[in-house]
Amino acid sequence: MSAYRFRKGLWLVISYILLILIAIFTIYPALWIVFSSFREGTSLFSETLIPEKWTLVHYKELFEQFEFGKWYVNSLKISLITMVLSVLFQLLSGYAFSRFRFKSRKSIMSGLFVIGLFPSFLSLTAVYVLLLNMKLLNTHTALIMVSSAGAAVGYLLVKGYFDTIPKSLEEAAIIDGASNWGVFFRILLPLSRPLIVYMAVTTFAGTFSEFIFAQTVLRTEAKQTLAVGLYNMVSAQFSTQFTIFAAGSVLVSIPVVLIFIIFQRLLVEGLTSGADKG
Repeated sequence: MSAYRFRKGLWLVISYILLILIAIFTIYPALWIVFSSFREGTSLFSETLIPEKWTLVHYKELFEQFEFGKWYVNSLKISLITMVLSVLFQLLSGYAFSRFRFKSRKSIMSGLFVIGLFPSFLSLTAVYVLLLNMKLLNTHTALIMVSSAGAAVGYLLVKGYFDTIPKSLEEAAIIDGASNWGVFFRILLPLSRPLIVYMAVTTFAGTFSEFIFAQTVLRTEAKQTLAVGLYNMVSAQFSTQFTIFAAGSVLVSIPVVLIFIIFQRLLVEGLTSGADKG
């Protein structure tokens, strides 16, 4: 018994050590960027983690030397609209595949699943040509369309979640006169709050930091997003704007952190609340 307790205690200590190491390797680079944004000069290199002299001038220069405010508004607008459309498309496609039986259903599901295995940037050339012919290049509409059009490929997660919801709840609602739309909005969506929260958070964070398609579609500086603007800031020849880039990175993280905190609260509420089944 003592040997068992010893091995259990040893594994517990090893687990804590690993978690501490993971936390250090994860938090340290983030702290370096945060402290660098308050450090004087233009170099990210420093002999100490904490700045010897603190300054807010880099945050001021972000808005004075660059169109950082426009980039911020552009990224928020594109991310929020894409989040709403993507979540809606995934919910509708998952609902259709979960609750309806129609011709070629399995073939369509298999096709979408296979398409989802390929990276999205493989279609970059085709998407660029389509947007060029549609005269949508350098518009936020094009980026929203590209980011949300393929959301239905992620139907599998929604379908699997809807499959766990008892059909007896829907049958009772239909008996009371509810339509398919009524069942979807009044029964399935309230019970799917954790799923909706997860999709909303991941979609917003992914779109907010999206770079490849944004760099291809958006041309002018006023139309750029944060990812493209910050990249161009430090990729220019002889650029030394590294501390300003660090300040921009800190500001970029704020919406993602806030939306995670807000949705985390809703996620906990969704997990602890449930439907009365009887």
